[in-house]
Amino acid sequence: MKGSFAKYAQESSTEVTFYYMDGHTETFSLPINAQQFQAQLQQLLKQPWITFHLIDQTVCICTEKVMKIEIKPPINQMQGEGVFANSQRITALQRNVGR
Repeated sequence: MKGSFAKYAQESSTEVTFYYMDGHTETFSLPINAQQFQAQLQQLLKQPWITFHLIDQTVCICTEKVMKIEIKPPINQMQGEGVFANSQRITALQRNVGR
């Protein structure tokens, strides 16, 4: 996206991708900015289930089955033990197709 709409959309929504243990992925767009999502993230990860109400359905995710979560835009304000600033991804996570 280009222009001021792209900036507005980025600031007012957060994209969250869940990577499940079975190799599937699922992405949700949340109507909150990254800072609001960051404020809830630690508590969300402690919950056994996370619920998303969509226009046409409700989706419940078992956090025990999630291996990785990607968040866009990045939450650069996260700091502390186990948080590495200015990191770069060299290779993307790959699924072993020989299983």
